[in-house]
Amino acid sequence: MYLLGYDIGSSSVKVCLVETETGKIVASDFSPKEEMKIMAVKPGWAEQNPSDWWENLKAAHHSVMHKAGINGSEVKAIGITWQMHGLVLIDKDQQVLRPSIIWCDSRAVPYGEKAFRTIGEEKCLSHLLNSPGNFTASKLAWVKENEPHIYEKIDKLMLPGDYIAMKLTGEAVMTIEGLSEGIFWDFKNKEISKDVLAYFDIPEHFFPPLKPVFGNQGEISASVAQELGLKAGTPVTYRAGDQPNNALSLNVFNPGEIASTAGTSGVVYGVLGQLDYDKLSRVNTFAHVNYTPEQTRLGVLLCINGTGILNSWLKRNLALEGLSYADMNNLASQSEIGARGLSIIPFGNGAERVLENKEINCSIHGINFNIHDKKDVLRAAQEGIVYSYQYGMEIMKDMGMDIHLIRAGYANMFLSPLFSQTLAGISGATIELFNTDGAAGAAKGAGMGAGIYASEKEAFASLEKLAVIEPETDKASRYQEAYQRWKALLEKSLSCGK
Repeated sequence: MYLLGYDIGSSSVKVCLVETETGKIVASDFSPKEEMKIMAVKPGWAEQNPSDWWENLKAAHHSVMHKAGINGSEVKAIGITWQMHGLVLIDKDQQVLRPSIIWCDSRAVPYGEKAFRTIGEEKCLSHLLNSPGNFTASKLAWVKENEPHIYEKIDKLMLPGDYIAMKLTGEAVMTIEGLSEGIFWDFKNKEISKDVLAYFDIPEHFFPPLKPVFGNQGEISASVAQELGLKAGTPVTYRAGDQPNNALSLNVFNPGEIASTAGTSGVVYGVLGQLDYDKLSRVNTFAHVNYTPEQTRLGVLLCINGTGILNSWLKRNLALEGLSYADMNNLASQSEIGARGLSIIPFGNGAERVLENKEINCSIHGINFNIHDKKDVLRAAQEGIVYSYQYGMEIMKDMGMDIHLIRAGYANMFLSPLFSQTLAGISGATIELFNTDGAAGAAKGAGMGAGIYASEKEAFASLEKLAVIEPETDKASRYQEAYQRWKALLEKSLSCGK
């Protein structure tokens, strides 16, 4: 038997096939091979066409099934994960009304800030565990005010993964986890937030029926089964946003456990067992995959928008033709800790929650034309990304989180030994790298939702640890010196932006 996982990212859609008995990845692929287009009609905007996600899913799916050479009837369940906080709007015929406003779009910041003040900061934080900020509810408010001709046609609102599930099954449904990432869930009253709906004047019928994160959420329709070469009736049994799902893929379910990613954006995600929040909403608290109204399991999410996108920007624009990312990592490692006084502030991909939704852009500090070269710029970029993690983790520690062990998939920026060692060096945490990714996690989640695995322990018994990076205690002072210089530059930039 096999399980399928679909990961709907903003760069690509990845598909993974996992064998249930061994837990091993049989085949995986992604589409497109170059990053998916993000439409930015105006500065700070970011949109994608949901139809592109679907077409790329089909392309990657067919590649995986061809590689595996199995009969589609052997697939017993499907799991879905997605880029969080996106807004998809459909009409009564399940047709998409406009491009999706995705996670890194910052146009809705003023709407969330006004809602935060009007609903009441204490009430938002104690009930929603966040400010409405730049999340899905605020994005919907922007559509209501600026595109009333679209708003009046809305039948249902969804997140990106809900749209993919609807394409597979023909049914529009959501989960509490999805509601929480959209800032629609009241954690105290354990219901869709009446305060958010009343303030934004959102009708409750916009929300599809609720299903559990783990369990039957709909079955593959006959037409889609034929198109994908699967068996009609194959169930979708798991769905979750990318960061809760990434934690799941790393077997992070319980309070005190920490997961991280470093793709286009970067995340540190820790699990809490009680209601808590950052008073400034610089880190955000959502329902974890195993949250239920009866069991409090929350994910505290530190998100840095300007992560891998900075590295890819440098690759495209720093005259690095012919160099792979591995070559760039090797070149960066030839510079020294602190990049010989060069610092890069990496926040060039929209408003940053960790900076209270300020948009300060990326900046390079300390360049000396007689000293610095490409290797220093590349090292300063990776260090700047890591230091942005540390800046956010200091907030998480103030909330009582003990960050001494960080688990991550061996992918993206974590493929760089320099990146992993710098993170260990500045945080003092041990880094464990595993052979997994979001699509594989979604497949395992599907197995849990289908009852194929009796527990998370059984589902992740085969999780393969590839590397352990310990902090270099003898270099801790050098990392701290470089970080404090970086932090002073960041705080100066924030002060100038006030």
